[in-house]
Amino acid sequence: MLLDNINDPKDLKKLSVTELDTLAAEIRQFLIEKLSSTGGHLAPNLGVVELTLVLHYLFDSPTDKFIFDVGHQSYVHKILTGRRDRFDTLRKYKGLCGFVKRSESEHDVWEAGHSSTSLSAAMGMALARDLKGETNKVVAIIGDGALTGGMALEALNHIGHEKKNLMVILNDNEMSIAPNVGALHHYLGKIRTDRHYQKAKEELNSLLNKIPAIGGKIAKTAERFKDSLKYLLVSGILFEQFGLTYFGPVDGHDIPALMEVIKQASQVEGPVLVHVVTIKGKGYSPAEADSFKWHGITPYKIESGQVVKAVGPPMYTDVFADALMELAEKDERIIAITPAMPGGSGLMKFAGRFPKRMIDVGIAEQHAATMSAALAMEGMKPVYAVYSTFLQRAYDQVVHDICRQNLNVVFAIDRAGFVGADGETHHGVYDIPFLRHVPNLVLMMPKDENELRNMMKTAIDYNDGPIAVRYPRTNGLGVPMDAEMTPIPIGSWEVLRSGEQVAIIAIGPMISVAEEAADLLKREGINPRIINARFIKPLDEAMLRSLADDGMQIIVLEEGSELGGLGSAVMEFYSQEQIFGVNVRIIGVPDVFVEHGSVKEQRAETGLTAERVAADAKAMMPRRTRMATGQ
Repeated sequence: MLLDNINDPKDLKKLSVTELDTLAAEIRQFLIEKLSSTGGHLAPNLGVVELTLVLHYLFDSPTDKFIFDVGHQSYVHKILTGRRDRFDTLRKYKGLCGFVKRSESEHDVWEAGHSSTSLSAAMGMALARDLKGETNKVVAIIGDGALTGGMALEALNHIGHEKKNLMVILNDNEMSIAPNVGALHHYLGKIRTDRHYQKAKEELNSLLNKIPAIGGKIAKTAERFKDSLKYLLVSGILFEQFGLTYFGPVDGHDIPALMEVIKQASQVEGPVLVHVVTIKGKGYSPAEADSFKWHGITPYKIESGQVVKAVGPPMYTDVFADALMELAEKDERIIAITPAMPGGSGLMKFAGRFPKRMIDVGIAEQHAATMSAALAMEGMKPVYAVYSTFLQRAYDQVVHDICRQNLNVVFAIDRAGFVGADGETHHGVYDIPFLRHVPNLVLMMPKDENELRNMMKTAIDYNDGPIAVRYPRTNGLGVPMDAEMTPIPIGSWEVLRSGEQVAIIAIGPMISVAEEAADLLKREGINPRIINARFIKPLDEAMLRSLADDGMQIIVLEEGSELGGLGSAVMEFYSQEQIFGVNVRIIGVPDVFVEHGSVKEQRAETGLTAERVAADAKAMMPRRTRMATGQ
C-alpha cells in the first residue's frame, strides 16, 4: 500500500498524480476502519481527502502554514504528518487529539475547537511573516458553515483591506454540522450551480489568452468587461468586493483540477480565495447519505453503518427537548433558538412540530443571543439552546443585551461539565464563573432528569428576568418522571441526606459522587449531610446560615472551575455576612485545561471522585472525631 510509505509530507512529492488518487482511496478506507472503533468526525474528513493531499503536495509544511478552521477536519493532515500509527488512540485519554494540537506535531500551527477563527489567525501569521521578512505561504482552510460566523467576516474584511499574500480555501460542502442557513449559504449555492457564468468565464479567458499582448486601454477595457460579466451572471461577487481574487468553484475530488487552480491562485499577488466544492462523507455511502448524523459519530459497524449505542436512560438533552415540546404545546410564546446545533441540542423534533417557532441562525452565537433579547422584549419566550462552550462566544451579548435589560430569556446550557473525547475546547466548565456574577441572572442545575423537567417549567414560568438551566452530556439516572412538571421555588436547595459535622454541597452529576462518598464515610461512622444546591444563583442563604449555626464543615463539590464557581459563591456569602469560623473546602476543576479522554478519566485526573471527597471530609473532621474513627 502507498499509505505505508507516507510518514512525512515530503514522501508525497515522490508520487505521481495518478498515485495520489490511489492514495486517496487508501486514506478513506483507513479512516472508515479506524473510526469504526474509536468514533470521531468521519464525514468531514472523508470530504477533504483530495484537498489535503493536494495542499501537502504543492506546499511545504510546516514552513508553509496550514490553518484548519475548527480542526475536526484535520485527520487526513494528521495521517500525512507522521501520526498514522497513533490512530487507534484517537480521542482517547493521553492519545491522539481529535482536533489540531500544537504539542502533537510541528505541522499543527493553530488550535481551534470553535469555528470561524482561521481567517483571523491567517491574517496574524501573514502580518508576522512580512514583518520578519519571510516568504512562506499562509493557507486557511474554512468551511462554508464557518464562513457565516461573524468573526470570519470581520477577518475577511481586514484581509481585503491589507492585501497581504495569503490563500483562503473555502471548503464548500453545503454543511457545517447541520445544514447551513443564511444568505451567504444561498449565495454559494448560486455560484455552485451557475453553469452559464462558468462557461462564459472560460470562453472569455480563452479569448483573452489568444491575444498576444494586451496592454493599456485594451487591457483595462477587457478587465472591465470581465467585471461586468460577473455582475451580470452572478449577483454580488462578494469575495472580490471584499478584495480577494476569486478562483472556482472547483471539484474538490478532482486532483488534477485542484492542483491547477491552487497553482494559479498561489501565483497571484494579494489575498486569494479558492472555492472548493466537496461531498461530506465522500466514499462511504452511509456518511454520504446522512452527513449530519456522520459528522461526529460513535463506534459503528462498517458493513451496515449501524451505530453501536449503549442502552440506558434518556440523555439529558432529549429530556430537555421533550419537556420544551410539552411546554410549547401550551404556550405559544415559546420559541427555540439554536446556533447551528438543532440535532446536538435535541431540537429536531421541536422543529418538526413547530417549524415557525424553531430558529436556527447558523454559526452565529452572538446574533442568537441579541435576537433572543429582542424577542423577549416583544413578549415572546425565547429558549436559547446552546452548548456551554459555545455560549462563551456570546458573553458580551448575555451581559449587555440580555441581563442588563433584565429580559425574560431562557438559556438551555447543554454539555455542562466534562464532555469526554472532544476535550479541552468543548468542556463546559467555565459558564458558572462567567454567568453567576452578572446581575439579574438566575442559574440552575438539576440532580437528575426529573428535576430537569421541573426546572424547564420553572424557567418558562419565571418572568422576572433571564434564567439559565445547565445540564450535562450524559444519560439521566433512570429516575421516575412526575406526570406533571412543577416549578421549583427560586433559590431553594434540598437536603438529600441528613447528617452531622460535615456537609457536602453538590450540583448536577456530582450529587452521585457525593452519595458514593457518603457511603464510604458511613462505613467509618461518619454521616455527612448531602445538599443538592440546585440553584447556583441565588444561593439558599437560609440553609447556608443553618449550616454555620450547626457548626458544619463544608465541602462544595462541582464539575466546574474552582475559580469563581459555586464554592467561591459560598465562601463569598460567609465573608459578606461576616459569618466567621466556617471551614469551606472546594473540590472542582483546577486551574488547568483538561485534555480529551473519557469523563471518568477526566474526573479522576481532577480529583472529582468519591474517594477524594471522603478523604477530604475525614481530614476536615475535628481531631477527637478522627481519633474515634481511627484516623
